[in-house]
Amino acid sequence: MQKNNAKREKAFLVGVVLKGASRTQIDEQLNELKFLADTAGADTLSTATQIRHKPDAATFIGKGKLERIITQATGLECDLIIFNDDISPTQIKNLQKNAGEELKVIDRTGLILDIFTKHAKTKEAKTQVELAQLEYFLPRLTRKWTHLERQMGGVGTRAGAGEAQIEIDRRLIRNRISRLKLDLVAIEKHRKVQNHGREGAYRIALIGYTNSGKSTLMNALTGAQVLVQDQLFATLDTTTRKLDIDVGMPVLISDTVGFIRNLPHDLIASFRSTLGEIRDVNMLVKVIDASSENIPKHIDTIEEVLKEMDMPSKTNIIVFNKIDAISAPDILLGLKKRFKNACFISSLNNSGIENLNKKMQE
Repeated sequence: MQKNNAKREKAFLVGVVLKGASRTQIDEQLNELKFLADTAGADTLSTATQIRHKPDAATFIGKGKLERIITQATGLECDLIIFNDDISPTQIKNLQKNAGEELKVIDRTGLILDIFTKHAKTKEAKTQVELAQLEYFLPRLTRKWTHLERQMGGVGTRAGAGEAQIEIDRRLIRNRISRLKLDLVAIEKHRKVQNHGREGAYRIALIGYTNSGKSTLMNALTGAQVLVQDQLFATLDTTTRKLDIDVGMPVLISDTVGFIRNLPHDLIASFRSTLGEIRDVNMLVKVIDASSENIPKHIDTIEEVLKEMDMPSKTNIIVFNKIDAISAPDILLGLKKRFKNACFISSLNNSGIENLNKKMQE
């Protein structure tokens, strides 16, 4: 994908309705994919969907459908085709071979990894993202992705010499992966030393679907200057601040990386030390975007990630944020009836923050 100061790329999105899924679900997922593409620096020019009983073994969507999509994408002068699903290394290679040199093919995981690369700022985040990216691209390495001694971890933009160079690059990647894993072990040890100094404090973590407004809430609660952007995964590093509530002991609150549907396994593994911060907290504040049309899925995703992390049971509060963005009053009323114990707030307008503070204090 392109950097912030570079020309934006043009994307063609592809969604497949497989057995057990509905067209509505795929349309919702394509809307999310469009938001992901926008965050990464690409404008979506068109989309295509296909109904299949199961993926085609060679190209995921079948040769005929692939030819039509390539023709459409080429006609629109697109730079890349993005699949909503995770595509196997063999399928990606076959798709890329058919698409040619001018049209990149990536899947949802590749897109998310690209966004993480763009947003990583600290040494820990950069190390975690690079590790996840290299583990993802190693089995997908083709001639377009070679000469890694000059550029490690780019997204489908390199041109190389052939099979011999690919083997050299594979060895370079494996060596780099080993080094990054050692670096993360050292970073995690340092984190444990930091956490040891927080043992006397009561600890709270803000968790939730990406772009649910956790960072804005963090700023509203603590006055911290956490980066706030209307983008997915704007926050990758855990930020911890003191929360000024009187409970007879220090209270610390942390803002964490956002979750997303089917968060890539390589990323969960790489970010385990960052996400591991929430294993040690006393309370989870689950932040939900009240204006979203996918609230049940967002709640399910939070629970799925916690389950995958084997998270022990915690005291938790559900917070519906962005109530200022709800268009119809009856929608908010319905949410309040369904989630009687939840807090309803607008971090942006500082509405309901005092009530949330009281609930946390209790």
